[in-house]
Amino acid sequence: MIEITVDNRKIEAEEGLSILEACLRNDIYIPHLCFFEGMEHPTASCRLCFVEIQGGKTPETSCNRTIQEGMVIQTDTPEVRDLQQTAFELLLSVHDVDCGHCAANKRCELQRIAKFLKVGLKPKRLEHLVGKIGPVEVHPALLYFPNRCVLCGRCIHVCSMRNGKPLMAFAKRGFHTEISFYGEDDKAGYDCEKCMGCAEACPVGALTGIKREI
Repeated sequence: MIEITVDNRKIEAEEGLSILEACLRNDIYIPHLCFFEGMEHPTASCRLCFVEIQGGKTPETSCNRTIQEGMVIQTDTPEVRDLQQTAFELLLSVHDVDCGHCAANKRCELQRIAKFLKVGLKPKRLEHLVGKIGPVEVHPALLYFPNRCVLCGRCIHVCSMRNGKPLMAFAKRGFHTEISFYGEDDKAGYDCEKCMGCAEACPVGALTGIKREI
């Protein structure tokens, strides 16, 4: 075990864990979307899990930084919070906030992060840009809501873990990036209906079962 100090509190965690994993396992919450337990190479794409590490020049993402003995970490400095709030507001500026009609309502990671960061789900600093609402019905077992999707990649990761290779991927670029499916024949639909790991991993209700109430 390795001992580190987080927010003036000494904690112990297994060698090889990331800062984010070590904190979460010790009930220290750090906002995050793209990290999923078991990920070997987190992408740090959501830009929410920043922390300050003593001796570092700038805040760093905690999901892809391994703990070291004696590390001193702060998760709640003004600079960290400013980075997190800005990244979160950018994400919400392209998110369809319609909680009452969303399958993830009251268990949504965005709602949790908004409460933690004290940021409204409809921030006024940025223009709200929403494209196609959805749902997209191109898969025999799944409904996909592009404007709920935060492009965290959890679904792709879980699909790859369970099937040996992902049956979905990111498609297009920039503002138009979305999840695309392949292998959508009857057999794939049947397998997906039995699995549903991607929908379970989605933190925002962007993927649901085709028969599920939306």
